[in-house]
Amino acid sequence: MKAIRRFTVRTVLPEPLRQLEELVLNLRWSWHHETLDLFRAVDPALWEAVHHDPVRLLGEVSPERLAQLAEDRRFLRRLQDTAEDLHEYLTAPRWYQARPDGPSSIAYFSPEYGITAALPQYSGGLGILAGDHLKTASDLGVPILGVGLLYRHGYFSQSLSPDGWQLERYPPIDPNGLPLTLLRERDGTPVHIAIGLPKGHALRAQVWIARVGRVPQLLLDSDVEDNDQAARDVTDRLYGGGGDHRLLQEMLLGIGGVRAIRAYCRITGHPAPEVFHTNEGHAGFLGLERIRELVSEDGLTFDEALEATRAGTVFTTHTPVPAGIDRFPRDLIGRYFGGTNEEEQVPVDRVLALGAEDYPGGDRTVFNMAVMGMRLAQRVNGVSELHGEVSREMFGGLWGGFDLAEVPIGSITNGVHAGTWVAREVLEFTARELPSVMETGRGWEGVRTVAEPEIWRMRGLLRRRLVHDARRRLRESWRQRGASEAEVSWIDDALDPDVLTIGFARRVPSYKRLTLMMTDPDRLRSILLDPDRPVQIVIAGKAHPADEGGKRLIQQIVRFADSEDVRPRIVFLPDYDIALGQLMVQGCDVWMNNPLRPLEASGTSGMKAALNGGLNLSILDGWWDEWYDGQNGWAIPSADGLSSPDRRDELEAAALYELIEDHVSVTFYDRDSAGLPRRWLEMVKHTIATLGPKVLASRMLRDYVEDLYTPAAASEQAMVADKYAGARALSAWKQRVRKAWPGVAVEHVESNGEESPQVGARLTVRVVVDLGGLDPDDVAVEVAYGRVDDADALVDPSYLELAEVEPAENGRRRYTGEVPLGRSGAFGYSVRVVPSHPLLSGRAEMGLVALPPAPQGMTNGDLR
Repeated sequence: MKAIRRFTVRTVLPEPLRQLEELVLNLRWSWHHETLDLFRAVDPALWEAVHHDPVRLLGEVSPERLAQLAEDRRFLRRLQDTAEDLHEYLTAPRWYQARPDGPSSIAYFSPEYGITAALPQYSGGLGILAGDHLKTASDLGVPILGVGLLYRHGYFSQSLSPDGWQLERYPPIDPNGLPLTLLRERDGTPVHIAIGLPKGHALRAQVWIARVGRVPQLLLDSDVEDNDQAARDVTDRLYGGGGDHRLLQEMLLGIGGVRAIRAYCRITGHPAPEVFHTNEGHAGFLGLERIRELVSEDGLTFDEALEATRAGTVFTTHTPVPAGIDRFPRDLIGRYFGGTNEEEQVPVDRVLALGAEDYPGGDRTVFNMAVMGMRLAQRVNGVSELHGEVSREMFGGLWGGFDLAEVPIGSITNGVHAGTWVAREVLEFTARELPSVMETGRGWEGVRTVAEPEIWRMRGLLRRRLVHDARRRLRESWRQRGASEAEVSWIDDALDPDVLTIGFARRVPSYKRLTLMMTDPDRLRSILLDPDRPVQIVIAGKAHPADEGGKRLIQQIVRFADSEDVRPRIVFLPDYDIALGQLMVQGCDVWMNNPLRPLEASGTSGMKAALNGGLNLSILDGWWDEWYDGQNGWAIPSADGLSSPDRRDELEAAALYELIEDHVSVTFYDRDSAGLPRRWLEMVKHTIATLGPKVLASRMLRDYVEDLYTPAAASEQAMVADKYAGARALSAWKQRVRKAWPGVAVEHVESNGEESPQVGARLTVRVVVDLGGLDPDDVAVEVAYGRVDDADALVDPSYLELAEVEPAENGRRRYTGEVPLGRSGAFGYSVRVVPSHPLLSGRAEMGLVALPPAPQGMTNGDLR
């Protein structure tokens, strides 16, 4: 008989062992090896059986063993030391506490978080990045408060059918069996938050708290008795269901998340966030809730509340693929935010306008969550330099009239949390040989003096560990697919701990090209089975349950890997998760990534491999485009611009094969008399020395604090001071400028000094401008100048603000300035008028610009 209800009965620990529960409930154990050692000592055999999950460990350890440990003075002393170490970690000042003027609290919203395999609330890179963000905030003392949803079935567990087709299973998750506590009022009753739904209904949720080191993480869970079954299922699984289901998840995350923060801060005394960071568009509705609060509680108008909300909001976009952005039918948004459910403070027409693709090339029938997120945030960033460029092109229509280079979307390249992804042996090695590099990001050059035999020994150890675990996982997969014990005996010799090992693991959308390596199966076979320089490939990845094309790619690779001749050299390991990812990035010699450029926003798995002494073999996309230097791995040439996808794949696959055959494997197997691949090890050292300080999430988070969080907090403070005087003034100013802007015009431009100009001379530019009734302080009149291309377009122009010199006739104004002619060659200039206000984040914020009528205003000549 099958149980109709599943729940977890927690162990009652003997009093001397009570600190174990405190250690379990703080997820610092997921990256703190000494705490993991303590859990292992509770029951080593059981620790392996529960796959290193300390909650399950304490749930299943026998009372007899607990009684024995309660009398074990050595264990109790070790327990006390570990608990004291956690207390010190949680309370001692860290990097952030030494900084002046930072925000007192930052709310970080994400639809998924990859903290540990024991808390399966992630599907891929977005969640892994969010998890690393919280862990690093804890390590640096950055006062972040995480917000997400608790999915009762997580993403999914993956297995394979006998013919290699992906199968999904959604094992139920009991929050009481996870390292979570329920947020309760002071009288002990669980906190419930609610959001309004059409027809007078409501969606309610309780709030679970995870402790990620110093960072509290709030996870909303709609599986409560007050909801009907449909509402209880809103948080059933990550990225599941249709449009209504996804919309309800995102309403709960954004609107409910803000309300959960308010309850948490009220109950605990935690400082209210000054900055709200929206990690991708799924949580964009948080801005609507903050606007509603300001209108209903502080008496602001919608426009005033919008300015106050925008000032303290950061929006990070993670996808260069339009299909990766959530877009809902406008009528669906109208149904949930209008009619009987319309909030007086947040009119449905204003909501619809925020997500409208009302720019050239946009779809007027959809509501775009990323577009709304950008309109509700004063600061926007991509996750690598190349992704920033792609994002400016994707969303440039929101700031029409400005060149793409001026579209206010910056970039902060992702990083990875070393404590999570770097092998313990490597961490201990760096602590011994390169003290403090992981904490400070400095001193990485010291790796160049480290003895090469020690690096090679460590790399061999990690490769053997991967091979050993891959065989175990492969055997489990084959047995699950129906193979008998006799049919899996070959797995004892699958893979080889001494063979060059390439890793490839990621989600399986088509643009990541899982099967590019199989473009020419015969050539791949010859590479794998080369008698002198063999290669083995370890592959993992999940396709979205609704992505039939992705599942076919997995089936294609699995069927090839099932072939009797190559199966010892290429394996597909199902159920890719954090634990498997750690083994792969630590144990593989080479990390391969071959997306369609430029569709990989950042990608971080290759960073993790680099920190473990692996080399990258990748298309120049995401972070690799930014930091490849010719010596830290190999760049796969990209056939950009080809109209035929098959031809592009063919060319890039051929380049991949050639690199493996003629460069990667040759370098790996070229050994000296001591059996060491000297050139390979030189590349490993160079990789660690040059990439180490860049790829750490501590560098990433410092960038967020210094470039985004601190300026956002300053903007927010300027808005709220004196009962929101700044927000009221900026809103009124913007409305006045927008109303007057159609009358702003550049009416006349002239210059002298362009006759036979020479480098070092100056060009005097004089402009007459009609301000359309605006004051001179409302605008900046600028000259853009510099090199021009064959079409007279300015290339990377410089800008000079012109000075107002005197009024002209009919209320117009005269401006002048001198442009330096600092370089030879083709030169040009133009002028423009843009809004100017001290509370704007930049010239392009309002998307307003007045240009001279073509062709007047452009002088083009050769400078000698």
